[in-house]
Amino acid sequence: MDPCPFVRLIVESLTLKLPLATKSAAGSGVHPSTTPCFCKLRLKNFPSQTTLIPLSSTEASASATSFPGFHLDPATLRRLSEKSVHVTLFVYTGRMGRTCGLSSGKLLGKVSVGVKLDDSVVLGPVVFKDGWLKLGNEHANSTSTAELHVVVRSEPDPRYVFQFGGEPECSPVVFQIQGNIRQPVFSCKFSADRNSRSRSLPSDFTTNRRVWMRTFSGEREKPGRERKGWMITIHDILGSSVASASMITPFVPSPGTDCVSRSNPGAWLIFRPHGLSMKPWGRLQAWRERGSIDGLGYKFELVNDTGLTSGIPIAQGTINLQNGGQFSIENTVKDSGIASLFPGRGFVMGSTVEGEGKVSKPTVMVGVKHVTCMSDAALFIALSAAIDLSMDACRLFSHKLGKEFMHDDHDTFS
Repeated sequence: MDPCPFVRLIVESLTLKLPLATKSAAGSGVHPSTTPCFCKLRLKNFPSQTTLIPLSSTEASASATSFPGFHLDPATLRRLSEKSVHVTLFVYTGRMGRTCGLSSGKLLGKVSVGVKLDDSVVLGPVVFKDGWLKLGNEHANSTSTAELHVVVRSEPDPRYVFQFGGEPECSPVVFQIQGNIRQPVFSCKFSADRNSRSRSLPSDFTTNRRVWMRTFSGEREKPGRERKGWMITIHDILGSSVASASMITPFVPSPGTDCVSRSNPGAWLIFRPHGLSMKPWGRLQAWRERGSIDGLGYKFELVNDTGLTSGIPIAQGTINLQNGGQFSIENTVKDSGIASLFPGRGFVMGSTVEGEGKVSKPTVMVGVKHVTCMSDAALFIALSAAIDLSMDACRLFSHKLGKEFMHDDHDTFS
C-alpha cells in the first residue's frame, strides 16, 4: 500500500518575555507574575487556534506550550506551494474567552513567520523559525521589549486513505485512495440479525460473548424499543476476516424520552485477529447530546490486555448531528498512556461522518506509522464503520430506519 503525502505544520515552544511592566498593553500595567497571556494562531483558510502562553524573564521556558498544528493534504500543499504563506501569532493579555460577546483579551502585539511549502516539506523535517521575535504593534510603544519565543516547523505525515464505496450498512467495498487511483482492498459484511452474530465471528466468540457482555454492559436486557445485534465484519481481498465491530450494548431510549442518553449509551466492541480467533481491541460508546445543537457524543477506549474491566481513554467528543463532522484520534500529549499504543506524537486516524439522514461513504485516514499490516488498517476501518452506524443507532426512536437495519428475528424497532 502506498501512502498519500500529508504534511503537519507545527507551531510550538511558545514562551513570552515581558518587561517588568508593559503599561501600553493595559492601563494598570502588565506584570509577568500576575497577568495571564494567550496567543491566537492564524493561517489563511484554516480555523484559528488559541492557547495560553507561559511567561519567562530569560530563556525559553521548559513549560512552553504548543498548538495542535495544521494538517496539510496533497491538494492543499499543491495550492500553497504557489503562494506566499505566513503563520501569524497574535499575543493578548488577559483571560481567554469572551465576555458579553466581546473578546476579554487586550492585544499586546503580533509576529509573522513565512513558510515555504515546496517539495522539501514532503521529503523531511523543515524548521522555518526557532528563536525570539519582537512583538510588533502599531499601537504599542516602539521601545517595547516584549518578545515571543516560537518554533515553526513542518514534518512529513504520510497517511493511508480509504473510502467506503457505499454506506456501511449496505456491505460496501472499501477502496484505498491515492490521487486519482481507487483500488479495492477490503469488503464489508453488515448484519442486523442478532443470531447471525455468533455465526459470523470465530468459534470462540460465542464462548466468550457472555463474559464480554457482563464486563461491558452488565448483560442488560431492555424491554420495548431497542436497536441491537448490529455487526460489521471487514474482509481482506482473499475473503479472510481481519476486523469486526459488534454492538455489544443495545441502543435504547432513556425512560420518558425518545433518544439514547449519555447516562445510558450504546456500545460497540472492535475486534482484531488473535491467532485463529479474534479478541477485543477497543470499545466505542455513543449517545445523543441534546441542547441548542444536537450532537452525537462518543467515547473510545482501547481494551487493556491485563483485563477487560479497564481501558485506556483514546478519544472523546461530539459530532454535529445535522452537519456531521470528523472522528479523530491524535496523540497530542508527550508520554501519555496513548503513546505506548500509538507511538509518536501527532495524527493517528480520522474518519468523516455525515449528518443524520444523509448518505454516508466515510473517508478514513490512518497515519503510516500505525499500520504494519493490512489487519492494522482494517481495525480503523471497523472503528469508522461503528462511528457511522452510531449516527443511525442514535436517531430519535420516532424515526424509522432503513430496511438494512431490520432484524430477521423481528426485534422491535421504531
